[in-house]
Order: sequence, then C-alpha cells, then structure tokens
Amino acid sequence: MDGAHGDLHHIRPWRRIERRRSRKIRVGAVEVGGDAPITVQSMTNTVTADAAATINQIRQLEEAGADIVRVSCPDEDSTAAFAKIAREAKVPLVADIHFHYKRGIEAAAAGAACLRINPGNIGNAQRVKEVVQAAKDHGCSMRIGVNAGSLEPHLLEKYGEPCPEAMVESALYHAALLEEHDFREYKISVKASDVFLTAAAYQALADATDAPLHLGVTEAGSFRAGAVKSSIAMGALLWAGIGDTIRVSLAADPAEEIKVGNDLLKSLGLRQRGVTIIACPSCARQGYDVIKTVEALEARLAHIAEPISLSIIGCVVNGPGEALMTDLGFTGGGKGAGMMYVSGKPDHKVDNGEMIDHIVDLVEQRAAALRAAKG
Repeated sequence: MDGAHGDLHHIRPWRRIERRRSRKIRVGAVEVGGDAPITVQSMTNTVTADAAATINQIRQLEEAGADIVRVSCPDEDSTAAFAKIAREAKVPLVADIHFHYKRGIEAAAAGAACLRINPGNIGNAQRVKEVVQAAKDHGCSMRIGVNAGSLEPHLLEKYGEPCPEAMVESALYHAALLEEHDFREYKISVKASDVFLTAAAYQALADATDAPLHLGVTEAGSFRAGAVKSSIAMGALLWAGIGDTIRVSLAADPAEEIKVGNDLLKSLGLRQRGVTIIACPSCARQGYDVIKTVEALEARLAHIAEPISLSIIGCVVNGPGEALMTDLGFTGGGKGAGMMYVSGKPDHKVDNGEMIDHIVDLVEQRAAALRAAKG
C-alpha cells in the first residue's frame, strides 16, 4: 500500500476522486497530466540576476517538497543568470515571461524546462510563433497563463468585465495558436483572485480541452487568508477531479506555498508525502500541551519524505479511535504519561517528558523501513 496504515481510500469509494482525463506533457523530467501525480509548484522571489540567492531559495523549495519551481525572467540580466541557476537546480524550472518575447527565447536556450507566457501581455501572433519555435528547439513545454487582471482589451470590450467566458476564450485562442504551429506540449491556467471566478473558469476550461491544467488563485493574499482562499477554490476543483499541477500563491515565504500545497493534496488523498499529523485542538481534558507538542513534531519531522500518519490526541475520548487509523499515535493519559499506539494497537506507555523524542525516533525508524522496502 502506497500510504499510511490508516489510508483506506482503496476500499472506500466515497473517498475516491476520479481525475479528469487530460493528455500528458513533460516539464523537464516531471510528467504533468494524464495519470501522473499532481505536482506542487512555487516561485522564487529573489532577484533572478542574483544567481546565488535564487539557487539558495530553490534549494529551500526543493527541501520543502517542490516538484517544479518558477523563476521570473523580466530582463536580460535574468536570462543571463538563468543558465547557471538551471544547472544547479534539482527540479525543473519554469521561466516566467511577461511583456518581452525575447526573454522567452533566451530562457529556452538557457535551460528552462517550461516557458510561462501571459497571452494578454506578450504581444502579437508572430512573437508567440518565435517563442514556440524556441521551445521546440530546446525541448521546452509551455504554459498558457491567463489572468483575470490582464485579459486582452478586445475580450474586456466584448464581455464588459473579466468573466469565465472571457478567460476560457483567451486560453483556447492561444492554445489553438500553439497547435497551428504543431505544438501540443502545453498546459493552461485561468487564474483570478476571486474564488468563484477562478473555480468557474477552470470548470468551463476542463470541459473544453484535454490539455493539463495548472491550478491557482492568483494574488490570493497573506499566508492565512491566501491559504484559505486557495484551499476553497482548488480543493473544490481537485475534489471534482480537475487539476494536474498546483501553486498556492501566498504573500509569504515561498516554502510555505509548497507546504500548504502538499497538505492540500494530502487532505484529499491525492498525495502521499511526508508525515501527516492528526491532532486535536486541545481542551481542559488534555494530559499534556498538545499545541506545543504538534509544533515541535512538525519542525522535527519536516525532513521525512516517506508517507507516515501520526495521531497526537490529548485524552482518551478520541485518542484510541484516531490511533486505530494511523501508523503511530500518542494519547494523553493521567499521571504524566500516555499510551503509544503502533499500527493502530496500544503498544507501550511513554512519559510526557520523553514523548517528543520517542515519537521522532519511531517515525524515523518507520521511514527508514519504508525506504529499505523500496530498495
């Protein structure tokens, strides 16, 4: 079973998500669409021309679990540095191109795995044709990135305002333009800052094309507000089977985008990576400080990539039941100690003062066993 002890999705049809059928493309070595796992992306916010700073941030994103990283290329200094950045990155890089099509041509030559263009900004059909040729020459895929805030003027005049119909029309026009040049290695996004507009646009687009879709709520906001908005819109879409790669856009450390994205996919059973902690909100019944314990465990177990579930419950009301569904569990009791559960069964008692170190040891042992089993 690829998952935790408590992962029973395979025998619970009401928890199974049937993903939309899309064609598969490649972003470097990473597959997107089709039966490929849904990937998680973020974007660097360093000055791209500062290659060392950008490489350092990409390392942080890789460690947080990023599958793909986007890097903005607004000027020649950025594309000049891109070649060094691409050589150092362990994940494929998407070059983000706005306004000047030549940056796309330069980024393709510098090692970009994918070129992201905004059709409303990049210019005329001839310029798009030249960027497509560069993508073909260097084995890049492309993302058509439609944003509600930068739709083409004629569409705004036609529809009166940004709306799902305008966004989908823009996306399909530019997809057709790529296909006129015999290019099908593309994915599409139709992002808005409004949850309803975002969801409606993607739903309509999913019915209109078999291209893989990149999900996101653009300019979603601060860490908390943005995570909530993104989870509502993308959660609804993913639950409906729509979406092949995602980015949670937050005005926060880009590594937090990766963490929220992974948690979103794990919550829907669409991704099995790292430790999933099930924890109670705590109350007067708790036998230890649940909140501080969970904070400590999240920090100390962040390096674990293997899928392991862990329940941290303050008392015996729900503790045994939650532990039944997880690989490991700790339930608070009386007299400064609690019960440790292993594979759903009570196994041994642990003093509260030793509990965090003990749980970390058990998780690391289980992770090592999973790695060994994979060979």
